[in-house]
Amino acid sequence: MKVKFSTSKITIGLIILIMTIVSSNLNWSRNHWRGILEADAKGYYAYLPAVVIYDDLNFGFFDEIEKDKYYNKNLFYNYLASSNGKIINKYYCGTALAELPFFLVAHMSSYLLDYETDGYSKLYPILINIGAVFYLLIGLLCINASMKKYGVNERHRAITMFASVFGTNLFYYVVGECGMSHAYSFAFVSMFIYYALQYFSTLQKKNILKLALLLGIIILIRPVNGLVIFMLPFAAGNVDTLKKGFSNLFENKLWTLMSFCFLLAIISIQLIIYKISTGSFFAYSYGNEGFNFLSPHIFDILFSYKKGLFLYTPLLLLSLTGGYFLWKSSKYQFYTWFGFFAIITYVFSSWWNWWYGGSFSSRVYIEYIPVFMILMGIALKEIKTKLLSRLFLVIIGLTIVVCQIQTYQYRYYDIHWSGMTKEKYWDVFMRIDKRIK
Repeated sequence: MKVKFSTSKITIGLIILIMTIVSSNLNWSRNHWRGILEADAKGYYAYLPAVVIYDDLNFGFFDEIEKDKYYNKNLFYNYLASSNGKIINKYYCGTALAELPFFLVAHMSSYLLDYETDGYSKLYPILINIGAVFYLLIGLLCINASMKKYGVNERHRAITMFASVFGTNLFYYVVGECGMSHAYSFAFVSMFIYYALQYFSTLQKKNILKLALLLGIIILIRPVNGLVIFMLPFAAGNVDTLKKGFSNLFENKLWTLMSFCFLLAIISIQLIIYKISTGSFFAYSYGNEGFNFLSPHIFDILFSYKKGLFLYTPLLLLSLTGGYFLWKSSKYQFYTWFGFFAIITYVFSSWWNWWYGGSFSSRVYIEYIPVFMILMGIALKEIKTKLLSRLFLVIIGLTIVVCQIQTYQYRYYDIHWSGMTKEKYWDVFMRIDKRIK
């Protein structure tokens, strides 16, 4: 019996192998594991030891862990906030929920292997890193399946997925800052898009429930990513299918009501945590931080030297080539795709800290890489001329090289986490000579 190998799935396996090797080399040896959970990642993760080990949602163990036992002046980060006179976690608990299976494995393994079971010894952060690689796998499988629905062939899907990892800041946020929420959001948004395509193509009731569950987790990880619902018109493919999809919701009232209840149940996890920790279901942990919708930084978030998405992740700019083919084949899909992109860009750029602190490129777009990769796959599929096809592949290769060099520079602070200027950018552009002397 012949075994048929899928080029796209072999590529996914190769990507995961590479990412695991890179992760182990960077993070698992010596004391490098101590840097896996840093900055915001400490806050996302802290719910797990708070609930499972310390039974303390007011985080009374913070001083013991952060200031004493594992103190490092370069990694110290205070993720605590206050509400109703009580100490709470500044961040939302969705990432911790996604990390939970890996935390439990680490907790059990630490007990069996005689490591400290305090939630912060060596195996805990390493398993979080493994968790990020696992969610990358889930995301890639869903991107692969989504592109298949658009008729993208095996070879082009393989190229697109390889580029989506090594040509974007997704690579860094899986191996470099794997405790951040983005790798997890990437997976759940990828799943949401896939099941949205499934729903509109089949109108199966079970997909209503799946979409509700996924949307709940997406919101619980990062509430602003609830904007993914504005991707539904694009996923429908045309106006008639969109209308049928929404009509189906009303025709299947029981499934729709049940799905809505599941959505609320997932979101309410955060509200229950607030109730336990503060006595109130509602708390705003970000203090004076918020959105300024009257003063968005749209150009800055996309093109600035400080943190421009398309400057530091040019592959995503290249992917917009697929928009040309959408325009030719379906004006509806063109307008719904770019309408969605306009909505998320407007909202993201309206955050008071539009560059989102210490980050590589505009990290808030990582979860929407699947949306860009659908366009990339369409472009690869539709470019028929051999010369143009080869040129497009060469440009993809160059953007991967640019991204990898810039990731390397960011890791070693040649690209500053928030202080980049035009002069600084061109001074270090593609220069690695300082590191290889």
